Amino acid sequence: MTYTLFISDLHLDAARPEHLTALEQLLARHKGCDALYVLGDLFETWIGDDDDTEFNQAAIKVFRDFSDSGSALFFMHGNRDFLLGPAFAEATGGTLLDEGTVVDLYGTAALLMHGDSLCTGDEKYMAFRAQVRDPAWQADMLAKPLEQRRMIAQMMRMQSMQNNANKAQNIMDVTPEEVVRVMDEAGVLHLIHGHTHRPAVHDVALASGSGKRWVLGDWGASGWQIVADQAKGLRLESFAI
Repeated sequence: MTYTLFISDLHLDAARPEHLTALEQLLARHKGCDALYVLGDLFETWIGDDDDTEFNQAAIKVFRDFSDSGSALFFMHGNRDFLLGPAFAEATGGTLLDEGTVVDLYGTAALLMHGDSLCTGDEKYMAFRAQVRDPAWQADMLAKPLEQRRMIAQMMRMQSMQNNANKAQNIMDVTPEEVVRVMDEAGVLHLIHGHTHRPAVHDVALASGSGKRWVLGDWGASGWQIVADQAKGLRLESFAI
């Protein structure tokens, strides 16, 4: 099966087991595809690779069964799971990718991002992002006991919800000029990302021609995926959960 699959923003959580079931079913359908890319926010929260709850172990097993079938597996950090580490990647048989990785999709170059770094109009969030992506901050967080990390994660999530409730919707979307900048800098005509929970395909005017921005949706009553193959190119699809 010569095609590649992209998903993001599953926000897996023990309180919503149906999403893990949907992921298991999705990966079972696509075993043997060339590759799967998970572009961030796989989990609602991830407080460290040592958080070996039954739910987390079940999610790891789903990915391990998929990668053992021969498909390549890649993960990118999101704004919820920025503490995903090498132990998680090794356990799943996957590889962690840097934000802004360019991949070759059957002759078409595509820039892969989670998408939060494109929201430059949200200055408070960008400051928060810089803090939690700092290696020293992450090392300090991971040194804390698990229970303390759980409490901190819960507090951070509540604070984020309160902040977002008072923000204009356009501030939480990508900045068009930043999209053009990163695509021109990478020399690509295609950008694939998630984060905004606004699934769509946007035309982008670039220095090198007309490009497209492919936005994955978050998983709720429906899931979202992008499929890429040589015959049909890229396509954004939804499916019922």
